[in-house]
Amino acid sequence: MKATTLDLRYRTKDVLKAVERGETITVLYRGQAKAQIVPLSSSKATELRVGEAFGLWKDRKDMGDVTAYVMKLRKSRFRDL
Repeated sequence: MKATTLDLRYRTKDVLKAVERGETITVLYRGQAKAQIVPLSSSKATELRVGEAFGLWKDRKDMGDVTAYVMKLRKSRFRDL
């Protein structure tokens, strides 16, 4: 199925129903294919999930507790208030 950016904006529900049926959606912008929306159960989606960008910081020890890490980053700003 092909969908324009306007279809995504105004007919999102219909586009998502097509994805639920297992269809791959090609997103068109000014008539040119720009992206694909694939169902999560397809092999293309599986390839995307194991890409290099996912889990980029999984080995960092300081990111173990995300809340503490963010509070540490913001600490200097809170003192300035």
